[in-house]
Amino acid sequence: MTDQITTKNRYHNIIFDLDGTLTDSASGVINSVYYALQKLDIEADGADLNSFIGPPLQRSFREKFKFDEEKVQEAIEYFREYYREKGIYENRLYPSVSEMLEKLALKGKRIYLATSKATPFAEIILRHFQIDRYFEAVAGATLDGTRVEKKDVLAHLVELSGNLNPQESVMVGDRKHDIIGARDHGLDTAAVTYGYGSVEELSGEKPTYLVHSVKELTGLLLNQ
Repeated sequence: MTDQITTKNRYHNIIFDLDGTLTDSASGVINSVYYALQKLDIEADGADLNSFIGPPLQRSFREKFKFDEEKVQEAIEYFREYYREKGIYENRLYPSVSEMLEKLALKGKRIYLATSKATPFAEIILRHFQIDRYFEAVAGATLDGTRVEKKDVLAHLVELSGNLNPQESVMVGDRKHDIIGARDHGLDTAAVTYGYGSVEELSGEKPTYLVHSVKELTGLLLNQ
């Protein structure tokens, strides 16, 4: 792992996570979780729900509240009930993200999205922030839960792209699940500390690069 920016100019394909990497989606996600828990008559006041930002919902509900599979699916349906109407827009781009994407596109980089968020929601968010034009392909989770883990999302992205050489690609994300999933596909990784994963969480997975701001990330990606 290194914090140093070098000039290999090797990454032609840049794969971004969404929540915590391009957008600050905490309010919308957490409000959707609260809504789901209220519908299930579960007390959630004071609960730390930041762990829901990034990983698959199935895993988060299962691990945080020890739900069985039937309860997990019920919680997800309630989550989406709020999220599709309100939560999806309780969201903002991190400063300078649009400028970063523009610079990468002008540099000739091919830009992709790989997210554990359901694909239809991810596409709405990209359009809402008017950055969808930068992305060659969008790979997300399925609504039926058959594709939720990051390694499976990345496998789907490889199929969609048809030409994603791991030696020329880097995954950018803010949680350990991004790093683990990318490693399964032989991808280098840039872990960002301005999102929802702690420095300790990310460092523990030994990403190729550890970066601390969108500005630093832009410099890295433009010069790699």
